[in-house]
Amino acid sequence: MKFIAGVIQDVVVKELTKYSDSRGWLQELFRSDEIEKQFVPVMGYVSSTEVGIARGPHEHRDQADFFCFLGPSTFKVYLWDTRNGSATYLHKMIIEAGEKRPCSIIIPAGVVHAYKNIGSTAGWVINLPNKLYAGEARKSHVDEIRHESDPNTIFILD
Repeated sequence: MKFIAGVIQDVVVKELTKYSDSRGWLQELFRSDEIEKQFVPVMGYVSSTEVGIARGPHEHRDQADFFCFLGPSTFKVYLWDTRNGSATYLHKMIIEAGEKRPCSIIIPAGVVHAYKNIGSTAGWVINLPNKLYAGEARKSHVDEIRHESDPNTIFILD
């Protein structure tokens, strides 16, 4: 499988505006009236990733991820479209996001994704997925196909 650089259908990248005043700042992450109903979050979490560390690549069969990269670092986000019926099948996108370019990225099910902290400090990532982790009351299997431990993976972070 060979990927080509290009935009991926159904991936939504939105610049986030920071509102600052003498007290500090506020940044809206999402509004339900601005996203498609299929991507409305049902849970949320924040993670910290150390400098030089990558999370992924992995994908979900049914879950869409709604990542928010605000800082305090910069991330390189990698996306590969492996959805057979997609108009952008075999496209690869790379996005820099974080402190200097705060944005949200909606990644639909079936799009393989990873991110790597390329900044100089630990960085935070917020995720607001549209499915519950491990299902209701954590009683279902986790919807995740991991590629990062496969030594022959075609999903390479450069």
